[in-house]
Amino acid sequence: MSDAVIIGSGPNGLVAANLLADQGWSVEVLEAQDRPGGAVYSDRAVHPDFVNDVFSSFYPLAAASPVIDGLRLEDEGLRWTHAPHVLAHPLADGRCAIIDRDLDVTAECLDELCPGDGRAWRAQVGTWDRVGPDLLQALFTTMPPVRALAGLGLKLRGGGTLRLARSMLLPVRRLGEEEFDGEGARLLLAGNALHADLGPESAIGGGFGWIMSMLGQRFGFPVPVGGAVGLTDALVSRLRRRGGVIRCGEPVTEIVVERGRAVAVRTAGGDTVPARRAVLADVSAPVLYGRLVAPEHLPSQVLEDMRRFQWDFATFKVDWALDSTIPWRAGAASGAGTVHLADSVDDLTRFAAQIAMGQIPDNPFLLVGQMTTTDPTRSPAGTESAWAYTHLPRDVRGDAGDAGLTGSWDAAEREIMADRMEQRVEQFAPGFRSRILRRRVLSPLTLQSEDANLSVGALNGGTTALHQQAVFRPIPGTGRPETPVRGLYLASSSAHPGGGVHGAPGANAARAALGIRRSFAEVMSLVQRTLTRGSGAAAVGNR
Repeated sequence: MSDAVIIGSGPNGLVAANLLADQGWSVEVLEAQDRPGGAVYSDRAVHPDFVNDVFSSFYPLAAASPVIDGLRLEDEGLRWTHAPHVLAHPLADGRCAIIDRDLDVTAECLDELCPGDGRAWRAQVGTWDRVGPDLLQALFTTMPPVRALAGLGLKLRGGGTLRLARSMLLPVRRLGEEEFDGEGARLLLAGNALHADLGPESAIGGGFGWIMSMLGQRFGFPVPVGGAVGLTDALVSRLRRRGGVIRCGEPVTEIVVERGRAVAVRTAGGDTVPARRAVLADVSAPVLYGRLVAPEHLPSQVLEDMRRFQWDFATFKVDWALDSTIPWRAGAASGAGTVHLADSVDDLTRFAAQIAMGQIPDNPFLLVGQMTTTDPTRSPAGTESAWAYTHLPRDVRGDAGDAGLTGSWDAAEREIMADRMEQRVEQFAPGFRSRILRRRVLSPLTLQSEDANLSVGALNGGTTALHQQAVFRPIPGTGRPETPVRGLYLASSSAHPGGGVHGAPGANAARAALGIRRSFAEVMSLVQRTLTRGSGAAAVGNR
């Protein structure tokens, strides 16, 4: 009998398993797919000479994560690499906004686009340098993040804390308008907000876009050398060296609960796998509370709250093997690992509105990855391993374009949508389509079939919107990984702090299982003292 059984071997499950093994627990990980890693995986299925990341590719949150850093995965062979530029957003007039890890390069580019915006960007980075470590600590630890709040309180003092909070709650359109005069910097923020399901008018879109932009500035958007699977391989290697067991092809169908406590899991093959101390579930909250735990073991309020659980956008992705690099009209985009494609912030608003109305966007916002530009091992010299994805409505009610797409995503619809995305790239890079050797099309249903946590292609384990963050994630409560069943912990991105490859949900679940927590009274006393300490002013926007 193992001390802990972990359901799912995505990065959160593997992080949790490693942390428990570090404390001497025996750990068994059960994975439904025939390989570990969840959405951190790469292959050569598009073309034998090209490595393509099937799901996630760039890992700024992993680079910034104290959880990942503490695992010392470089000892397991993990190596990171960066593109010359972090991020590019070509403008309609042929110019280009970029984020470069060299702050001078970023600022000079933004000043060329709009005088004064470079200085404004430097001010944002200055604010990040003061508060970023505490913000990351608040992001990556369980609720409430007492130590991080104390750190912010000391740095900002009373009024400054409120100004920072206001900036973080702003829609990204408003934050961009308050801090920058030009479209380039505003698009960098707004495009980064749409890595999640936060359109330009969404509350906290400003905070999310700002954090992602500052992570890009200070940490870059790195990738594992050789493919995303390098991160998974390092986590698996570390766990196995500590005695952990991973069983693939073992979908779990039930969590066994006796006298209010999780004591085992049952697999589709009929095995019962007992857990001496804990069960950690790296699965979505709807699967945990709607399928794996029988309803009689859950409070009726939990079941009612789960009925209101909101997923994030669906996703449609295309992978390419290109015979040469992408011929961007804006030359600076050629050196960027990630490229955002949208005509303007208004264009992003239109895109988000179409999704909200259940329409497949006619002019989709694209996130493009240039993987060989970032990691030359991904394909032969002079070629490019590339991808693009866009967001879609989960429940399709129509097509904003003229193709009559219904969201069935049969073979014909997959090809039409992939063509639409390629035509979008072609607008910014004339001649792009002539360079395609092969492509792979991943519809929302395909993504879900490859990883059940990606429900209809949802990337973040549930919406990133304010009403389902922190103490509201995944349902109103404590924002912690504990569940109503003793010994059962939610360890997936459906838990605080949500999506992204940073390992925090897994780490938080492992710490909870180990009993590393404060009393509620102690927590609230510390929070109160932090919020009432001192006075002063500082803010995200300090032009």
